[in-house]
Amino acid sequence: MSSPTLKLLIGLSGVPDNESPAARRWAGRFELPMILLAVWIMIEWYLRARGVYPATFDRITDWGIWLFFVLETLVLVSLVNNKSRYLRNNWMNLLIIGTGVPLLWGGGTHAAALRTLRLLLMFPLLLKSSVTVRKILTRNHLGTTLLVALAFTLMSGFLIAGIDPTIDSVWQGIWWAWVTVATIGYGDVVPQSTAGKVFGAIVILFGLGFFSLLTASFSAYFVSRGEMEIEQEEAEEIYRLKDIEKRMQAIEATLQRIERRLNEHQGEP
Repeated sequence: MSSPTLKLLIGLSGVPDNESPAARRWAGRFELPMILLAVWIMIEWYLRARGVYPATFDRITDWGIWLFFVLETLVLVSLVNNKSRYLRNNWMNLLIIGTGVPLLWGGGTHAAALRTLRLLLMFPLLLKSSVTVRKILTRNHLGTTLLVALAFTLMSGFLIAGIDPTIDSVWQGIWWAWVTVATIGYGDVVPQSTAGKVFGAIVILFGLGFFSLLTASFSAYFVSRGEMEIEQEEAEEIYRLKDIEKRMQAIEATLQRIERRLNEHQGEP
């Protein structure tokens, strides 16, 4: 099942590509807050499971999540051209908003139900945020770079475990390769043999090159994202100009009809 079909089934289709530029631009702006909200739900769940989450924050979190969905829905509905289609294809937002009203005001057992609902929200939230993640990974072959780095790290872990006698297991080798590629170097696992040190120098050089590529990829992504925002603003201006042109044509046609009628009345005896 394709991602658009899955989003349609669970009521999270988002803003279609043929909608107004302003709606598409604001839909993109809501992606990052959606990711942060998903991360916060996971952190909150962990803190509550550990028993260190203050109970007084429950209501604040409940209202914050609910108000975010209300804000997103109101903004995007006000910007899209086909409002009924957007609401039909994003019925999950309406369900969350409608269900949240009695839960927020009810308290007691309703509060526990709302916390369960927050965990269920993780799936649609992460599904929405996965679009941004895929865009980042596909931009400038970043996903390929990460896969190559991961494969190199795993291979280096296996090799150093066989090369250096002071590294007892493959897991120690993978840990050493990970911190070395990341240019951290905790020093808890250190190769002692000459072959191990030479191989370590190669891994260090790879780590420096990898992070240079990573920094360049992220920089290029944010630069291109800024260019895309400029293009979207230009597309929005063109959209507005075309809308004004249509209205001017409608006014001109109306004036022509009025002029013809006046001419007809003047021609009558």
